[in-house]
Amino acid sequence: MKSRGADGSAGEDRPATDSRSAVLARVRTALSDVPSDETPDDVPVPRSYRRTVAPGDVVGLFAARVADYRATVVRCAPEDVPGTVAALLERRGARRVVVPDGFPPEFLTRTDADLVGDRPPLSVHRLASVDGILTTATVAVAETGTIVLDTGPGQGRRALSLVPDYHLCVVRAEQVVPDVPEALAGLEPHRPLTFISGPSATSDIELRRVEGVHGPRTLDVVLVVADTSGANP
Repeated sequence: MKSRGADGSAGEDRPATDSRSAVLARVRTALSDVPSDETPDDVPVPRSYRRTVAPGDVVGLFAARVADYRATVVRCAPEDVPGTVAALLERRGARRVVVPDGFPPEFLTRTDADLVGDRPPLSVHRLASVDGILTTATVAVAETGTIVLDTGPGQGRRALSLVPDYHLCVVRAEQVVPDVPEALAGLEPHRPLTFISGPSATSDIELRRVEGVHGPRTLDVVLVVADTSGANP
C-alpha cells in the first residue's frame, strides 16, 4: 500500500494492516473515557428522525413496490396458500426445492416437488444444483418493497436465500410495516439479517442491469391476505 505525506507526495510502501491499526487506534482513543461497565442500553439514543407517513393501504404499496423490482407478487387467502405455492413452483419448473426447518408444512400439501431439507447443512455445490428455495419472512417494508429474513423458523440460514437461482417467499399481510425505521425497531440486531428488495441485481458495469449476480435472479412473493379483492400487480 503506497502512503502519502502531508504534502501529497508518495511515501514508502506500507502494509494495508497499518491503516487498519491506525483506524482502530483512533476508535480506542475516542472510547477511552467510556466506563468499562457501561453497556449500549445505558445510553439512550434519540429517535427523532423523520418517519414515513403510513399510506392508507400499506399492503398494496408493498405489493406495488415489490413488483417494481421485477418480482412476481401473488395475493391469496390463507386457505389458498398450498395451491398458490404449488402453481408457482410448477410455473417456474422448480422440481427440487429446499425447505428450511420451520416452514409451515400445511403450505406444501398441494405440491409434488421434491422437497429437500437442510439438515445436515447442504454444501454450496448442492445448493447450486437445486431449482429453488422456499422461505417465510420476519418482516416486510412497504415503502421500499423489502423482505427481511433473520434465519428464524421457515427462513433457514443466509446461504439458502443467496445461492439457489429461484426464491419463493411467503409473507403474511400482518408482517408488512410502513417504513424501514418501524421494521428495524422490531428486529433483533444480533441475528443475521438479510434484506431482499426484488431479485438479485446490479448495474455496476456500464449502468446495465444484470440479475442473478449475487443471489436469486427470480423472486416470487406469496402475499397472504384475508381480503383478496385487490388486483395482483
